[in-house]
Amino acid sequence: MDAIIDSLGLIHITTGQGIMMLICFVLLYLGIKKQFEPLLLIPIAIGGILSNCPGAGMTEEGGLLYYMYYAGIETGIFPLLIFMGVGAMIDFGPMLANPKTALLGGAAQFAIFGTFLGALSLGHLFPEFALTMPQAASIAIIGGADGPTSIFLAGKLAPELLGAVAVAAYSYMALVPVIQPPIMRLLTPKKQQTIQMQQLREVGKTEKVIFPIMVIVLTALFIPLAIPLIGMLMFGNLLKESGVADRLAKGASNEMMNIVTILLGLSVGSKLSADLFLRTQTLVVLALGVVAFCIGTASGVLMARLLNLFTKNKINPLIGSAGVSAIPMAARVSEKLGQEANPNNHLLMHAMGANVAGSIGSAIAAGILLALCGG
Repeated sequence: MDAIIDSLGLIHITTGQGIMMLICFVLLYLGIKKQFEPLLLIPIAIGGILSNCPGAGMTEEGGLLYYMYYAGIETGIFPLLIFMGVGAMIDFGPMLANPKTALLGGAAQFAIFGTFLGALSLGHLFPEFALTMPQAASIAIIGGADGPTSIFLAGKLAPELLGAVAVAAYSYMALVPVIQPPIMRLLTPKKQQTIQMQQLREVGKTEKVIFPIMVIVLTALFIPLAIPLIGMLMFGNLLKESGVADRLAKGASNEMMNIVTILLGLSVGSKLSADLFLRTQTLVVLALGVVAFCIGTASGVLMARLLNLFTKNKINPLIGSAGVSAIPMAARVSEKLGQEANPNNHLLMHAMGANVAGSIGSAIAAGILLALCGG
């Protein structure tokens, strides 16, 4: 009886584990009840609950979550496979039809480089929070709201921050519908929220096939360190747009994407264990990450307003927030707020142009940061 009683998790659970389980229950509530990106939040939350079960050993060597994390996150395989799947799902047509939206995706990357400089400066103000260049770069990339890119870069530059960066990046991606709307409303005048944008031109198949090939070549010539991410993204897209590899495109965007999303979500959730999460370093990563994400949202909106000063065909600034690469969550938020301001507003495809541009932009930013930090 003593042995049975001693094996009960109830008597071994710590305060920290209890707190983390409550946080995971909140994530489950947001994912199931509020439907805030359930495909991300449910696996992450369950991974967090499993990692905090006392005595289960899920995150220790020999445990299931331990091997999942090592095989997919530490090696960087999951982020690259996710990028391939994303490429097979997205359409670059809206960006090609309205190239101005590419500038919105580029503007959102100001958050990455601004946070990078800010994180480096933090050590001068608070020496106890001093960060190295690789650590600052790994945190700053969270501003792109691109989970796979964040994991890839942190794994290369600052493996000691990988868990915290992964949790922050995917948590903020899932909470796009909560974080972005207040910033968008604050920075967009009521009148501009009602702007109706012109229907996009139809982009031909030839353009769509040439684009991914051209991007791979240009990236290889100018930013080769970004090739792993850009290459997988464009390869997946080429499978889709070529029209001759439908089985591969469907496999990448459906079966493979679903499986990798489950494994990645559980792996990220494994880093929600109390001993890893409830410490100063992780809290610094989370704080700087949310600042970067907010700056990215604001930068895209403000860039749209700036472009409106010089262009005849006005851009609804609400699509600027989609410049962060949280595909397609950020674009859906733009559509939702646009519909609230003007029921005749249909911004989704315009926002998708900025969204896919942001995905390319964050991968390029990762390549630049790798070059700066000697990665």
